Amino acid sequence: MEWDHVIFNGTIVTSKDSFKGNIYIKNGKISAITSEKLEGTIKEITDAEGLLVLPGLIDTHVHSRDKGAPEKEDFFHSTEAAAMGGLTTIFEMPNAIPAICNVDNLHEQIKNLTPKAHVDFAVWGLCLGDLNKKDLIELSEAGVIAFKFFWGYAIDSKTYQLIYNYDPLNTDVIQPLKDGEVYEIFEEVAKTGKLLAIHAENADLIDTLTSRVKKEKDFTYEGLLRARPNLAEETVVQTAISFAKTAGTRLHVLHLSTKESVDLIDEAQKKGLFITSETCPHYLYLNNEDYDRIGPKMKVYPPVKYKEDQNKLWEGIDKGIISLVCSDHAPHTAKQKNGELWDIPSGMCGVETLAPLMIDAVNKKKINIHQLVSLLSENPAKLFGIYPQKGSIEIGTDADFTLIDMNAKMTIKEENLHSVSKITAFDGYEVEGKPVGTIVRGKTVMRNGEIINKPFGQFIRPDNNGSGDNL
Repeated sequence: MEWDHVIFNGTIVTSKDSFKGNIYIKNGKISAITSEKLEGTIKEITDAEGLLVLPGLIDTHVHSRDKGAPEKEDFFHSTEAAAMGGLTTIFEMPNAIPAICNVDNLHEQIKNLTPKAHVDFAVWGLCLGDLNKKDLIELSEAGVIAFKFFWGYAIDSKTYQLIYNYDPLNTDVIQPLKDGEVYEIFEEVAKTGKLLAIHAENADLIDTLTSRVKKEKDFTYEGLLRARPNLAEETVVQTAISFAKTAGTRLHVLHLSTKESVDLIDEAQKKGLFITSETCPHYLYLNNEDYDRIGPKMKVYPPVKYKEDQNKLWEGIDKGIISLVCSDHAPHTAKQKNGELWDIPSGMCGVETLAPLMIDAVNKKKINIHQLVSLLSENPAKLFGIYPQKGSIEIGTDADFTLIDMNAKMTIKEENLHSVSKITAFDGYEVEGKPVGTIVRGKTVMRNGEIINKPFGQFIRPDNNGSGDNL
C-alpha cells in the first residue's frame, strides 16, 4: 500500500473523546485510524507528537469582498489567512458583486473563487424578497450552503449591497421589506429545507433612536449603544422565532450579541423549535468597557455590548444554546477605520484569529477542548448538512485536520495578518495555544506558520439538500 499522507503520534480529539493514534490518508480521504504502524510506503509524513489533531475547523461567516472591494480583501488572501489560522473550510457570504441571488451568479462566483481558494469553501445565497423569491429553490438545488436575509435594511438596487444609512429620498434603493414580505421569505426558504440566517437588528427602531442620540450630540460609544440597543436585536429575534414556528423554517440567528436573545433562543429550543445561533470572539472577549482602550477598531454591527451580555453568551455556549462560533470576517482598510466612531464602517478581520482566540479560551477554562471541536467543526458541519464529509474524523471522510500546540504562545499583531486589510480589535492580544498545521483533504496547506501549498480548495455543497441535524 502506498499512503499519500500519514499523521503519526498525535492526540486525536473529537467532540467526545481524546486518544493517541495514527491517521492514514489515501486519495484525500481517511483510510485508517490506528495505534499501530501499517505496512506501506508514505509520500508525506507529519509527526504530531505533543500536538492535538482536531477535525478541520470551519468558519461559517466570512465576507471576502470578492468581487466588490479588492482594496479591503480578496479570496486568495482571506483563504490564506484562514489556513494560517487553522481553518480548513470557510463559508463565503452572498453580498458580493454580483450578489449570490440567482443560479447564474452562484456559478460565476464559484468560477471566480475556486482558483484562489487555499481551503475548501461553501457559498451562501441571498434573500431579496420578491426580487429573487422565485430563485431560491433553484439556488438551493445548485448547492448554496444556506440563505441569508439582512432584516430591516435597505438594499442598493444596482449592486444589492446593504445600506446601513437609509435615505427614503434615494431612488436607487430597495426599501426595507415589510413583515409580510419577510414572512414570505421564511415560507419559501422552508421549502428548500435549508437554514435561513438573519442579521437581527431592528433598523426602524435604530433609525428613531439614532436621530434622538444625534440630536443630543452624544457621539460616544455609549451613545452608539443607545442608538443600537439590545432591544433592536431582541425584537427581531422574537419576530423571527414566531415566523419560523409558523412557516416551519430552520432559523439561524447570526452574530448573537445580547443576553435577551440567548434567553429567547433557549426558550424556543426547549419548545422543540429548530432555532440555532452563533456568536463571535469579539462578543465573547470584549465589552463596552474595552472601547477606551481599543477605539473605533472595535466597531461592528451588531455592536459589542455589556459585560452582562458577554457573560450570558459564554453561558449560552456552555449550555449548548449557541451552536457555533464564527468570525464574521469583514475587513475595511486602515484609512476607512481611522475616523470618527459614528462615521466609519463596521467590521474587522477575524478569519485568521478565530481559532487562536477560541483555543486560548480552552486554556483559560472558558470551554474545554471537546466543546471547541463542537463549536468550530462538528456542529457547523452537522447544522449545514456537510457532516460527516466535514467536521469528523471517520474512515472514508475528507482528511481535513487542524493541528494545535496548546502550549505555544503568540501575540496577535495586525502586521502579521495575511488579509489584504489587517484591522482587528485584537491587535497586541496575547493568546496561549495556536494552530501549527492545516491539512485539507490530505494535503498540508500550512505548517508551523508558513503556507506550503498553492491554492487547491474546492467548492463544497451540502448533502441531503442541506437539511442538517437539530443540535
